Formats: sequence, C-alpha cells, structure tokens
Amino acid sequence: MHKGRRPEVAMLLHPGVTLLDLLGPHTVLATSCNVHLVWKNTDLLETNTGIIMKATSTFDDCPKDLDVLFAPGGDPNILRDDETLRFLADRGARAKWVTSVCGGSILLGAAGLMQGYKATSHWSAREALAFFGATPVEARVVTDRNRISGGGVTAGIDFGLVLLAELLGEDVAKMTQLALEYDPAPPFDSGTPKKAGPQIVTKMQESFGPMEDVMGPIFAAAAKNMSKYTPVVK
Repeated sequence: MHKGRRPEVAMLLHPGVTLLDLLGPHTVLATSCNVHLVWKNTDLLETNTGIIMKATSTFDDCPKDLDVLFAPGGDPNILRDDETLRFLADRGARAKWVTSVCGGSILLGAAGLMQGYKATSHWSAREALAFFGATPVEARVVTDRNRISGGGVTAGIDFGLVLLAELLGEDVAKMTQLALEYDPAPPFDSGTPKKAGPQIVTKMQESFGPMEDVMGPIFAAAAKNMSKYTPVVK
C-alpha cells in the first residue's frame, strides 16, 4: 500500500486483551507499517475471546524510538502490572504518536502519559480518564497534539484510519479504507448510550454485574501510583 519508509509501530499485547481493540487497528496499519506485537515474552497468551496469540517482540527487543506506541483495552488487572507500565512510560516518552483504543487510554493514563490531554475511551469507562489528569471527550476518535485515542472496541478501525492519514497521508488512508471495504451500515442504531436509549443501557450495565464495583478501586489505585511512571526522556 505504501512504498516509502514504513513507520515503526508497537502494539501492546497482554493476557485478556480485548481482541478487536487490537485487530482493528492492526489490520489498518499492517499493510503500510512495521507492526510489532509486544509483550514481556513470546509465550502463548489468551485474549478476551479465547483466541490464542503471541507477541512478535518482547519489551526488551522492541525498538526504542517508535513512530507509534499503541495500547488496547482488556483485563483491568494490567493496570497493576509494574513492568508493563514502565515499558509504556519509557517508549511513550519518545514515541512520535502515543495512541490507544477503548480502555487503552486508561492504561496510558496509568503510565503517566495522558496528563493534560483530551482523550476518549469506551463509554462505560470514559469518565475515569479524569483520574489520570486527562479530559474525557465523548467522540469516536480524539486527536490532541500527538495523542490519538479511539472509543470502544469497533472504533479501532476509525482510529487506525485517522492515524494512518497522519503517518502517510489521506490518500494512503483512503486506499486502505477502500481495500477493507470499510463502509459500516449497522443493522441497529444502538452503538452509543444516547442512541441505544435508557432501557438498553440499563440492561447492558446490569450485564456488567459486579465488574463496575471492581473497576473503581483498580482505577483509583492506578491513579495513586501514576507518579511512579512519569515518563523521562532518555
């Protein structure tokens, strides 16, 4: 798709990652960028859907100076993982673009990378960005200087196209959109809380069960520890 220099992109892979958070942007970027799926090791790990994946690079092997650092959402326990947060803080201090989809913006926040930036996330967690010094924005994709964040899950394709246009120009992004035949026409107009209406939102929240009670303390603890990971350019 692109014949010039290929941007270096590191995409975090971790146990319990939300698969589509990762695969949407990966599909958009992989034809034109060098994409590294990064984790502590290259052991097999399980995504939120049960699909098994493994990293292509370790934290140690990942290029030091990236064009793009990307964090997806997933199991919130990743917010407690010191090694992951230190990796994100280190690479994020130097990356040209620091990016996320869904709960990935919360993870970047926990690594001290979102203070003073506007950002979005999944609608159920978006307001938690304020814990990390970010300004929550209700939008599909938010660009604030060199931070680009996508909303929940399926927003990853939109996010990927916005990022690709920044990296390689609109023509490459438009060609990629056409190659993917990305022309969404969902059968139901219920993709946001406002569109879904209060009855569906309530049912969705009830289906989350005790998860919401668990998430609050995890977010608060991560925010309290954020200063440990304030990025320092080396």
